Amino acid sequence: MPDPDRTVVITGASSGIGKASAGAFARMGWHVIATGRDPARCDAAEAELRTLGKVDFLRGDFAEMADVRRVAGEIAALTDRVHVLVNNAGGIRDGRYISSEGLEATFAANHLAPFLLTRELMPLLERAAGDSPPGTVRVIAVSSLAHEQCPAMHWDDLMLSDRFATGPAYCQAKLANLLFTRELDRRLSGTGITAQAMHPGKVGSNFWTHGEASLQAYGQGQDLIGPEQPARTIVWLATAAEGGADGGRYFHDLAEIPAAPQARDDAAAARLWRESERILDTV
Repeated sequence: MPDPDRTVVITGASSGIGKASAGAFARMGWHVIATGRDPARCDAAEAELRTLGKVDFLRGDFAEMADVRRVAGEIAALTDRVHVLVNNAGGIRDGRYISSEGLEATFAANHLAPFLLTRELMPLLERAAGDSPPGTVRVIAVSSLAHEQCPAMHWDDLMLSDRFATGPAYCQAKLANLLFTRELDRRLSGTGITAQAMHPGKVGSNFWTHGEASLQAYGQGQDLIGPEQPARTIVWLATAAEGGADGGRYFHDLAEIPAAPQARDDAAAARLWRESERILDTV
């Protein structure tokens, strides 16, 4: 049945997994607040999604923390409650890019942006939790099996300024997604808010086109799934009882899967939280 009283925020919704998820929630009658970066893709996605239901579309470059803060303010102007936050925006780059704030773009967009957006929207999540059944307000992170390729966070150089490579930067950011989810859920214990993470699989989207030539060639040789398949898992995590129980877990294709040991390190999760706050205090 339609649920017009529930609001979902989905980042990176101008294409791919985010757009497919936004469409699914819109069809269910939710108020969808979507974000995207590329103006042309945002305009096209907004026009399409608004034919499906109540959709507001915001623009911002999530490699820039000023944009994340601005978008958070615009969300707060649209609603006083967020029932589900899907931190989906991110991806791999074809080189090392530094934002106007001095942040490496892969780490900024994949980790710092969802960390900051979640922190900024916490009053809206808490307000939703205050009048919702326990566990029905959720924060969902889109991570990746790529986290397995990063043995540990590079604590002395999180933005890899001295040893940057596109693949390792992405893998570390995906490990950060899982550590953030673990610490977030620990901190939210008793609030009625649950944090979970998921792996989408190898998806046919514009993810591959933003990487180096070798990644583009690799993507062309894969058996890619449609974005609707991981979107189904996101909607399930947002609505099914399983997604509201025992937070800090990792899912793929409607089932829990094991994260690598380095993603289950509570000390690393707490340290990443502190380091993230320290970095954000400087921008």
